[in-house]
Amino acid sequence: MTKYNSRYASSPQAVKQYDTKQLRDEFLIDNLMQEDEIVLTYSHYDRYIAGSAVPVSAPLVLETIDPLKSTYFLERRELGIINVGGSGTVIVDGTLYELGFKDALYIGSGNKEVIFKSENGNNPAKFYINSAPAHVNFPTKKVSLAEANKLELGTVETANSRTVNQMIIGGIVTTCQLQMGMTELKTGSVWNTMPAHVHDRRMEVYFYLDIPENQAVCHFMGEPQETRHIWMNNHQAVISPPWSIHSGSGTSNYTFIWGMAGENLDYGDMDVCKITDLR
Repeated sequence: MTKYNSRYASSPQAVKQYDTKQLRDEFLIDNLMQEDEIVLTYSHYDRYIAGSAVPVSAPLVLETIDPLKSTYFLERRELGIINVGGSGTVIVDGTLYELGFKDALYIGSGNKEVIFKSENGNNPAKFYINSAPAHVNFPTKKVSLAEANKLELGTVETANSRTVNQMIIGGIVTTCQLQMGMTELKTGSVWNTMPAHVHDRRMEVYFYLDIPENQAVCHFMGEPQETRHIWMNNHQAVISPPWSIHSGSGTSNYTFIWGMAGENLDYGDMDVCKITDLR
């Protein structure tokens, strides 16, 4: 079963007036990882979709949704998947791809059937899904965590020592516009994407995982001179508009998956915000 909801774009002027509930309603995705369901959020920022599939008692088939006005989901879209649960399989037009914990899969447009399966229903796969519009078909490709391009950033002294695993990104996978990867904070570090930045040419979605029980992450967003925050729990995602910073700090170290789409595929295309200039 596939369920979806839509989120419309909000201007920075409007967001300045939002209270906590409205901020969470507009940007927080808190219904992910529901057993035996595919749940999707369709954002009007770059027509990006974020969601999840958790097959427990039976395989799940990715169906098209009404906003796409398509006969099948990937008719004009590409798809990125990262498994954050037990071992599972994604079947793409009859071809099987086995995904272990934190393995990724890119699926190009034009593939008509995508099926999600768990190896063991008692320890189900938890497929985190991102999708963006695409008008050229590129080959489907699996990228294991070991095959990711790894960047070591930050320092222990500034509590932001982290490993950035670039997975679905140029040089590893050819895509139309979708990019995905996973950043792992090291023990004792809690700040992600700090110094913060914006990239007006791309939007982004962050999905937080590996947050220990009874701990949380405070996600910061908004214009650099007008920031806001959203408290987040394990397996929740947050939409980041092009005009917004996207940074966070946890009460423990954690991991997050970043996904983005938009005008430019250059990973380094960003406008850095000085920490001392944030308000």
